[in-house]
Amino acid sequence: MSATSVVGLQWGDEAKGKIVDLLTDEHDVVVRYQGGNNAGHTVVFNGDTYKLSLLPAGILHPKVVSVIATGIVLDPKAFLQELDSITKRRGPLTPGSLLISDRAHVIFPWHVLEEAVMEKSRSKDPIGTTMRGIGTCYRDKAGRSHAIRVGDLCRPEFLQSRLSEVLPQKNKILGALDPEFKPLDASAIYEEYSAYAERLRPYVTDTTTYLHKAIRDGKRLLFEGAQGSLLDLDHGTFPFVTSSNSSGCGVHNGSGVSERAISKMIGVVKAYSTRVGGGPFVTELNDATGQHIRDVGNEYGTITRRPRRCGWFDSVAAGYGARLSGVDCIAVALLDVLSGLEELKICDAYEIDGKRTTDFPSHVDDLARAIPVYRSLPGWMTDISHVRHYEDLPAAAKRYVETVTELIGAPLEIVSVGPDREQTVFCGGSHATHKSHTVKFPTV
Repeated sequence: MSATSVVGLQWGDEAKGKIVDLLTDEHDVVVRYQGGNNAGHTVVFNGDTYKLSLLPAGILHPKVVSVIATGIVLDPKAFLQELDSITKRRGPLTPGSLLISDRAHVIFPWHVLEEAVMEKSRSKDPIGTTMRGIGTCYRDKAGRSHAIRVGDLCRPEFLQSRLSEVLPQKNKILGALDPEFKPLDASAIYEEYSAYAERLRPYVTDTTTYLHKAIRDGKRLLFEGAQGSLLDLDHGTFPFVTSSNSSGCGVHNGSGVSERAISKMIGVVKAYSTRVGGGPFVTELNDATGQHIRDVGNEYGTITRRPRRCGWFDSVAAGYGARLSGVDCIAVALLDVLSGLEELKICDAYEIDGKRTTDFPSHVDDLARAIPVYRSLPGWMTDISHVRHYEDLPAAAKRYVETVTELIGAPLEIVSVGPDREQTVFCGGSHATHKSHTVKFPTV
């Protein structure tokens, strides 16, 4: 059995979707195990660009089973709109090629309203949520009494009973938080979500049992992370994090598959750093260079189109993400974006209150006081988007990625030099200095 996990090591948006897409042909099942429609992947497939949010990248491969696992929170309306957009372009799905966990939790209108009210109350220091009810749905999941799962959605009498219990309490809460709130109608929500349930029903199953059987049958599994390790609810830059375990720590609880089943953990980093929303960002560039990176890298949210904050590569942060997720190797993405910059910088330490450290702070206040300690490297003034062999990269580009992987403490396996599948360099062996293969989709 071969199981691979792809996880971002920064604050998300590391181009994980492309790496997952590249590896999907060599796997039988692709599993999305956490997050909701607050995450997005841009995948270029056969020359066409797809913006995926809830659907795993495997959905573009008809012979692969795509699993939306237990750790997901599902907005049925958003999911069905996304599914319709894919089937309209690619035709009907192969029967059995998409599975949704009956244990996944459902986002309702009150989740979106609650999140908006709560974010507004933090006007001086907003978290930067996407206002899609993700965090409030996860909160109800932890609280249990207000939670409704996909399996509940598909049982009409049970759903009606749950709505009669939950909605009166939610109306009271929202009425207290917002004087202008107009109570939600249980009958209207029941009708709307019952219609969603009818469309979802063919895909809903016990995905945990399915994945256990797939492992026993020798199927090759690929786990697709959303967001990035530094946004992990427990281990990230709290409270400026997402609402789930977005590091490699979340694979087990989000899918029901033991982490012992994973034979390879691939950590993905951008050649620079970005983050969306609030929170400290040690290497942020609020200058022309930062804007240049944003424009060249098209650093705007896949789903929200929010401009991302951009900065130099932070090896303290990425190294922490790598240790947190236990990565075996590194994929460096968007290296081509740095082409044309004469001087590049990499943060290899922080200075906090006059003391130098390479440890990532556990408290957001300490991170906010951190001053980056940089090492400077020469840039390369040539376009590298056409490069397909590692040895053909400019010497300065090779030195840059080797410095990144050295500071992170894991070997280089993949370098991405553009959005297309073909714009990928696979590095043979465990070090960047080994001879590269021609571009192909390797067995992992």
